Amino acid sequence: MSIMGESMINGITHNPWNLERSTGGSSAGAAAAVAVGITPIAHGNDGGGSIRIPAAWCGLVGLSPSRGRVSGGPCNQDASFGLSREFVLCRTVRDMAGALDAFSDPYPGDPFIIVRPNRSYVEELSQPTGTLRVGVARTKWGEVDCEPEVLNAVESTAALLEEMGHNVTDIEPPYEPIEYLRSNLAKTFFFATSLEETARTLGRPINADTLEPINLKLYEYGRNSQRRPGDAEEGYRRMRRRVGEAIHAFDILLTPTMPMVALPHGGLNSTINPTLSAEEFKAADAAHIQYTGVFNVSGQPAVSLPLAQSASGLPIGIQIVGRFGDEGTLVRIARDLEEARPWNKRRPKTWAGGK
Repeated sequence: MSIMGESMINGITHNPWNLERSTGGSSAGAAAAVAVGITPIAHGNDGGGSIRIPAAWCGLVGLSPSRGRVSGGPCNQDASFGLSREFVLCRTVRDMAGALDAFSDPYPGDPFIIVRPNRSYVEELSQPTGTLRVGVARTKWGEVDCEPEVLNAVESTAALLEEMGHNVTDIEPPYEPIEYLRSNLAKTFFFATSLEETARTLGRPINADTLEPINLKLYEYGRNSQRRPGDAEEGYRRMRRRVGEAIHAFDILLTPTMPMVALPHGGLNSTINPTLSAEEFKAADAAHIQYTGVFNVSGQPAVSLPLAQSASGLPIGIQIVGRFGDEGTLVRIARDLEEARPWNKRRPKTWAGGK
């Protein structure tokens, strides 16, 4: 449930670039395993940034595909109001393209089948990109300010895209942060209901012995919520419309993935923090995922690329967002950026098997 990769039962997942920092989450173990060199590719899922966040903090490529591009079948199609995506974390754009080819088939029972590409994604790697209209986020989209080094990385990437011949324009925040927060709080009603069903199936109680502090508070908040079940869905629908109207003129968007480099362990985003209320936890969550969660709502594909590093050597992820269903353009522009600013020689301090 957290962006921090911490749990009471399994402890903390440490970032190979700095063991005192978070890997990001929730696909924390996958990111750490790829970043440290144990495996070149690992499964992750993304309901608000849980592939892209650890990719940004661990120096990896992390794509959240379009809604419906990778089926959740047979038992999890279009999960969590369509916000959740299944995909991978990896090191190269070629691996990302190959994984798209491997995992993009529909499954019987999917609520809809997304338009299939004209050619494979690996073939897209040899295709020209063309001239794109690029919207650049140079301002914060939530309650947390962007660190200067992150903004500098966005500025540098925007300048590089201009050098490549693309048309770059600033964009304002396409949504109000309170919209996203309210919908996420309304969704706790469904979290509570699902948790009760799971508890009955397992024959286990719901209490402080079976849930971490924040998850227990989210359960109690959802169970006692006065919001109607349709409030979350209606909130996301309004947000999709507003975002669509704000960005329809652009082929891709350029944003930070996260407003800061990897955080120290603990803090406001940890599910094991006993001092936080459900509202405080969700508000902190929305503030930190201000550039990622919005595109789970809109359904658009978005990839975090490790295009920069901080002065202290921590990775900085830059997010490229495509039009709905257009992973092909993301593959091509990601290839261009990887060629212009290759990251494959960088290794974290901790590496499997040593240096």
